[in-house]
Amino acid sequence: MNPSCSNNNERKNRHKQRCQIAMHREEKSSSSSGVLPKRIIVVRHGESQGNLDPGAYTVTPDHKIPLTPQGISQALSTGPRIRHVISSSSSSPDWRVYFYVSPYTRTRSTLRELAKSFSKKRVIGVREECRIREQDFGNFQVQERMDAIKETRQRFGRFFYRFPEGESAADVFDRVSSFLESMWRDIDMNRLNHNPSNDLNLIIVSHGLASRVFLMRWFRWTVEQFELLNNFGNCEFRVMQLGEWWRVQLGSSSYR
Repeated sequence: MNPSCSNNNERKNRHKQRCQIAMHREEKSSSSSGVLPKRIIVVRHGESQGNLDPGAYTVTPDHKIPLTPQGISQALSTGPRIRHVISSSSSSPDWRVYFYVSPYTRTRSTLRELAKSFSKKRVIGVREECRIREQDFGNFQVQERMDAIKETRQRFGRFFYRFPEGESAADVFDRVSSFLESMWRDIDMNRLNHNPSNDLNLIIVSHGLASRVFLMRWFRWTVEQFELLNNFGNCEFRVMQLGEWWRVQLGSSSYR
């Protein structure tokens, strides 16, 4: 046998063994440190200028659309409601929260207001997460054109229709699925630095369609089921509570 071939095989075997050992250690660490969250709360942002006036998108990029004064008030009053949901049904008085937030102005502003209801000791972290941003509808949006496009989407199907220069709901599904995988790695590897003796609550501050897609992915709803869903109201939230199985409850904060 050629000595160089033998050396290559030995290196490959050693590399394979090291990979197997590393995977075993990672799995062991994951199983020992990972703690399932007690609940996951998905929140839609408060009323934005775009909700009040669709013409706002013609002059302001979607990611810079701000909350209205009403939206700020909604977010501020939603914090105590979420806190009550957590504190009234937690098995541990030392419960903690971890926030994931879309990078858009309206979601970050929503988080800033509702987080005022949580003391610093309750919050173990905040992460800005691009994959839970709003569906991309294109760049500056001409209202008359968007009206015609949305009419076409209704006939084509809301899940698979892709906006020109933008995304389909199916595209959002793919990136939300990627986010979910990362979220579970955060939990499994205890990247959130969470004390397992405390109830862990994940709060996701996102958008209407992204929130629907999150629930679709989590509960494995079909495309047909998705087509029957509507967005949450502004600052409305869903509580996914861990028991014998995960279940969804309608949040107590609802604005129409």
